[in-house]
Amino acid sequence: MPTHNHKLKEVAQVFFKLGCFAFGGPAAHIAMMEEEVVVKRKWMTREYFLDIIGATNLIPGPNSTEITMHCGHERAGKKGLFVAGLSFIFPAIIITGLLAYLYVEYGALPEVQPFVFGIKPAVLAIIASAILKLGKKAIKSTELAILGILVLVVSLLGVNEVLALLMAGLVGMCYFYAKERIQNKTLSFTPFLLCIGISETLVKLSSLKVFLVFLKVGAILYGSGYVLFAYLDAELVSRGWLTRAELIDAIAVGQFTPGPVLSTSTFIGYQLSGFSGAMAASVGIFLPSFLFVLIFNRFISKMRQSKILKHFLDAVNVAAVAVMLAVLIVMGMDTLVDWPAIVIALFCTYLTFGTKIATMWIIAIGAVLGYLLLLI
Repeated sequence: MPTHNHKLKEVAQVFFKLGCFAFGGPAAHIAMMEEEVVVKRKWMTREYFLDIIGATNLIPGPNSTEITMHCGHERAGKKGLFVAGLSFIFPAIIITGLLAYLYVEYGALPEVQPFVFGIKPAVLAIIASAILKLGKKAIKSTELAILGILVLVVSLLGVNEVLALLMAGLVGMCYFYAKERIQNKTLSFTPFLLCIGISETLVKLSSLKVFLVFLKVGAILYGSGYVLFAYLDAELVSRGWLTRAELIDAIAVGQFTPGPVLSTSTFIGYQLSGFSGAMAASVGIFLPSFLFVLIFNRFISKMRQSKILKHFLDAVNVAAVAVMLAVLIVMGMDTLVDWPAIVIALFCTYLTFGTKIATMWIIAIGAVLGYLLLLI
């Protein structure tokens, strides 16, 4: 029986490794975590992992980072929550901080595009594998399958993913609750509502102000890196703190470095106020996630025990898989536009489904193939 310290060490090792190799955004991060904590280590069932994904999508903050915290809590309690989150975030902050230093000193970013070119199609195969495995567990009935298809359609039409998840949860909860009550000939309904209010305090331009601005963004941020761009554009460019070109460079760094895209905050913080600004921005944007997960974690198992909330969670889980599929489709259309990308995607699909090679190595193989094929 492993000791608590051994579990903490294991949590740190797993999520530090993921933090070093988890390219491709939240959908890819979730796919890699599913392999590590469900398939390889069996820390939890796939159903509970789905519950974590569904519940996490409904709270603000970087979804994949918050899922690491839930997984760490499941393995090693409250300390595991903090160890998992910090281990996952740490590599991205260090890499991004180094790139910020180079950018400020030399005015340019290192040339990494050939490697990123190969990573993107490799990630598609990894996400597809996770969608298949999670989808088999999430789709428990024909009604849930139909609900998932509807969420997929509205997501592809541009409906906000959080709104789609929340509406799916409410529709599923009402439908299945009513269905049970009709079968039992006793129909009643209690509304379910959750509201979060956030306020802001601004002081003079300093590391403290940087901290408060990024704390606000971390507390209210939903969605992808594109949403993060909109938030930071409003908070920084409109105030004259950064030019839009500098913000685009910062977002690009978050996209091509491993780990959470919110490591963009480290890059921007360094631009604004040096090392202290980088630390203030990093702590500010990730701190709300630790607090949200610490508060919310205890309710996930209770939601599954409640009949009405169980239906809500089932519907949200299907919707979350549908959103991942929508992300895969959009990423595929953006990525598979030339023969090298298609070749890498097909080869990495074979490796993912036809071999037992770990996802970390598939990412590395994709990166090397991208570099080599662009030389041709």
